[in-house]
Amino acid sequence: MSSAPFSYEPVGATRDDLTFCPPGYRPLWVRARLGEGTKVFDRAAEAVLTWEMHRAIGVGITAAADRAAPGVDVTVSLAGLVKAPCRIIWTAEEPRRAGWAYGTLDGHPECGEEAFVVDRTGDGTVWLTVAAFSKPAKWYARAGGPATRGLQHAYARRCGTALRRLCEGLTEE
Repeated sequence: MSSAPFSYEPVGATRDDLTFCPPGYRPLWVRARLGEGTKVFDRAAEAVLTWEMHRAIGVGITAAADRAAPGVDVTVSLAGLVKAPCRIIWTAEEPRRAGWAYGTLDGHPECGEEAFVVDRTGDGTVWLTVAAFSKPAKWYARAGGPATRGLQHAYARRCGTALRRLCEGLTEE
């Protein structure tokens, strides 16, 4: 765990409101249905909390711990070219909600916060929500304009697709 400062404010804003977006940032909110039941929820929660979902979509993850926890430094790498340093801000491991958020550190192409949350609704449906607020921090993120934004949305949708595959075949007994 490092003491490097976060590259944005307000740190931790996604904890209580996944739709929060401060002025000057762009929101991202993507929700994917994963299935139904306790087994799907448990499997999806574990895959999110242990980086398995991220690895399943093909991004590199270097983390200071095997499981998400506040203060854990994580570097996400894309194609070995783009390195995005982050730190886990908060985690949730509740009976119907599990996930975490990380905030960007200096060197990340964007600045902001991103959360990955699995929840089980009252009817038993299990969902993944990827929520973020961000703005470009590096020249190439700014230069990419709408294409950069499109890649962020594609990444979030891919998380849902990968997690749904990891949960396939799980049914309630």
